[in-house]
Amino acid sequence: MEWTKRDEQVWEDLQEWRQTLFEYESTDLENAYDKWVEQAFSMLPDSLQIQFFEKLDGWLFHLNALLRESPLQADAEEHILQTARSMNSNIHTFEDIRSSLSVDQLTFMAEQHAIRHRLYSFAQGGLAGSGKSILIGSDLVSMAVINLRAIQLMAMSFGYRVQSPSGLLETLKVFHTATLPERLKMFGWEDLINDLQKGDEEFYYDQPERLTDSSWLDEPLKHVLKATLMMSMAKKKTSGLPLASIAIGAGFNYKTTRRITDFTLKYYQFKHLLVKSGDIR
Repeated sequence: MEWTKRDEQVWEDLQEWRQTLFEYESTDLENAYDKWVEQAFSMLPDSLQIQFFEKLDGWLFHLNALLRESPLQADAEEHILQTARSMNSNIHTFEDIRSSLSVDQLTFMAEQHAIRHRLYSFAQGGLAGSGKSILIGSDLVSMAVINLRAIQLMAMSFGYRVQSPSGLLETLKVFHTATLPERLKMFGWEDLINDLQKGDEEFYYDQPERLTDSSWLDEPLKHVLKATLMMSMAKKKTSGLPLASIAIGAGFNYKTTRRITDFTLKYYQFKHLLVKSGDIR
């Protein structure tokens, strides 16, 4: 299918955004942090490092799979289909979505899920900021659930099913790249685009043994620092509420999900246009 003028404009915008990933320059503080993490992990035995990241990979994969197989999945597909049909009555199957709607219509559907999950993150952060240990302790897992689900729904909004092994792994890799530090995102982005050149089976089976490594721990460590800060601020209350702690949790979580969903949107726009141009299937 030929691109429209709007497709060309979106493609140009994506190329400009991609260029910002490659032009990002690490600060001295970021470089020092990278060295500190690398040195900290080098003190651990190799076998322990391998075991840690294998378990982390497994936990993320199974969590993503559980979300995909939840009873809400069928309802989500039907809701997306109904929304797509309201834009184009010729849509009959899920696969018709990406061939029948414009990039702006697909983007609109995906952004609705992104906005909703940003609000979920905002609310989750506010609850964690209340200072209750069980809410602070579950915040990292809750954020993983919210953001993985947001990515799945955004992928579905572009007409891609997430039930297949390759679809499941793709959403997980998008999550992984979206949560990388800005200085490393360009490498994750290039890996994702290279994967698009492969067929489903090759994409699924021809993967590195490990997805996460020490460079990915930046995001979890930020959540640990946030939790520590919230716990210290929770004792300072205004009108009986720890407003400062609530604001920290809500603001941090909202920004995290916004960053992840913004990246996800760029990826699926890019993929949609590549498929439409015929460069990939």
